[in-house]
Amino acid sequence: MASHNPSSEKSGDGRLAILLLALPLGLLAATLVLPMISAVNISLHDIRVIGSEGAFSGLDNYSRVLTAGAFWHALGVSAVWVVGNAFVQTVLAVLAALVLNEKFPGVRIARVWIILTWIIPTVVVVIIWRWMLSPSGGMINPFLISIGIIDRPVGFFSSGPMALASLILINSWRWFPFVAIMLLAGLQRIPADLYEAAAVDGAGPIARFRAITWPLLQPTLLVLTVMGTLLSFNVFDIIWLLTAGGPAGASETLPVLIYETAFKAYRMGDAAAMSVVASLMMIGLAILLIDRLAPKEAAK
Repeated sequence: MASHNPSSEKSGDGRLAILLLALPLGLLAATLVLPMISAVNISLHDIRVIGSEGAFSGLDNYSRVLTAGAFWHALGVSAVWVVGNAFVQTVLAVLAALVLNEKFPGVRIARVWIILTWIIPTVVVVIIWRWMLSPSGGMINPFLISIGIIDRPVGFFSSGPMALASLILINSWRWFPFVAIMLLAGLQRIPADLYEAAAVDGAGPIARFRAITWPLLQPTLLVLTVMGTLLSFNVFDIIWLLTAGGPAGASETLPVLIYETAFKAYRMGDAAAMSVVASLMMIGLAILLIDRLAPKEAAK
C-alpha cells in the first residue's frame, strides 16, 4: 500500500490555489495595473488628443498641473464633496438600518423597497431630481413655501453653495440605501443577548446604542468609510448631468476637471497627470483611514 504523504498533498493544494488565483489576478492586472501604467506613460508626454503621439515632456505636465489654481480649487471642492457625502450618507444609513432592524409589520417589504433608489439608473435619478427641484413646476419649492421655510422659489442649482449642497443631498439619497443594507447586516450579527442583558440592567435605547450597537458596528463602518470615500471621490455622472461643474466652477470636482481637461481642452497629458496625482492621493487617504479608524488592540 502506498504511503500517505501529507506534505505532498499540501504542496499540491498550494499549486491548485495558485492556479485558481492566476486568472482573477491576471484579469485584475489587465483592468487595473495596465491602464494605470498607460496613464503614467501619457502623463509624461505632451499629448493633446487621445490616440495621437506626443513628445516626451518628463514632469512638465505634473509641474503645470500642481501649480495651476484650477487643480487646487477642484481638489478643495472634491474634499467638501467627499466629507459632505460621508456625513449625510452615514447619518441617513444608520437611522434607516436601525429602523429596518426592528420588527414591525411590513419590515421585509421595507428592506426590499429601500434598495430601489440605489438601483435606479443615474439618468432617471437626474431627471426626477431636476424636475422636483425646478423653481418653476417642481414640488420642493411649493412644499418649502407652504411650511414657511422659504417665501419665494429657490434656484437650487443657480448659486455655488446651494448647487453643491443639492448635489450632495441627491447623491446621498441615491447611495445611503446601499450603506444602510450593509449596516443592517452588521446589526443582525450583534447577539440579541447583549441587548437583553443591558435592558435588564436598566440601560435605555440611547445607552444601548452607545455601549453595544456603535462599538460593534465599527468594523463594518470602517469598510464602508473607506469604500464610500473612494467611490464618492470618483462620482462624475450625477455632477456632470446636473450642473456640469457649475455654476462658475462651484461644483467642479477633480473628476469633472480631468474630463474637461482631456476632452474639452484637449490636453490629454495634463489630464493623465491629474489622474495619477488623484490616484496616489486616494491610495494615501485609504491607508490613512484604515490606520486611524481600524480598532486598536488594547495595550498589554
